[in-house]
Amino acid sequence: MKILDLFNLTGEQRAKLESLGEVQVIEPAELNDNNIKNINGIYGWNKKAQNVLGQSTELKFVQSNSAGVDYMPLSDFADKGITLTNVSGIHAEPISEMVVAYVLAFARGIVTSQAARRDQKWIGDQVRMQNYTIKNRTAVIFGTGHIGRAIAEKLQAFGTRTVGVSRHGKPVAHFDQVVGDQKGVLQAAKADFVINIMPLTPTTRYSFTQAFFDQMTNQPIFINVGRGPSVDTKALIAALDQHQLAGAGLDVFESEPLPIDSPLWGMENVILTPHISGGFQEYGDEAFAILYQNIASFIQTGEAAINKVDLSAGY
Repeated sequence: MKILDLFNLTGEQRAKLESLGEVQVIEPAELNDNNIKNINGIYGWNKKAQNVLGQSTELKFVQSNSAGVDYMPLSDFADKGITLTNVSGIHAEPISEMVVAYVLAFARGIVTSQAARRDQKWIGDQVRMQNYTIKNRTAVIFGTGHIGRAIAEKLQAFGTRTVGVSRHGKPVAHFDQVVGDQKGVLQAAKADFVINIMPLTPTTRYSFTQAFFDQMTNQPIFINVGRGPSVDTKALIAALDQHQLAGAGLDVFESEPLPIDSPLWGMENVILTPHISGGFQEYGDEAFAILYQNIASFIQTGEAAINKVDLSAGY
């Protein structure tokens, strides 16, 4: 099985794959007109992968090095019978910790204090009694998968009430309540924190528009660690300007990098992080563990073992 490595496997990882006995790892510099036609699998995705997709007659397996796969040619995979897997699950801990950090930064006055620091203002007396705890507050989380559950679990430990929003609306661990998509806006309107962790699909693109923000009656904090294009940026900025939202914690954006002329840069009630919430030092090792299991399974059964993406659903 010839695997094109586009995610910088270590020497040890490469050797472990090749120890399976039927695997040859090909690095980008080794790709040529002859072997490109016989590539069986790809780890990662970029322009070279697109070239392989167009030329290989043997490609049957692709593993994304991310959880989201909205940037990949899913319809081409479906047409050619290519199995796609992702690394869903490894982001739950880092992203859930990031969300808790955003929540506490707003609740405990850190955001306000940092804004005042730029002007060398001591604002203790003004801010102290505005701070709040997140016990008995309500967080509405759009997305109840691995990451959504991890966020709910951590917030429940603080005594926060957690409401999940999903397509199915079925009960899920660590959520006090789960509702379907249609009732999600009603729940969000009364929330203290509205958190988006949904994948990007045709149905989730621009889920958060002016119509959504117009219904926010409790001035919640809006947090987006899902996908940038699920939010109408102009509507988000307007909602912040009009105090429909008390603030926002944003790790992903409709356009990345965030344009230098975006008003979001100058908003003191907004935390901006550059799409880093899913990153952690052991990322490569945990992603490889999934790749190894899937390659071993492919050799034995012709099928991936875990994390197979539903190409029609997009996740």
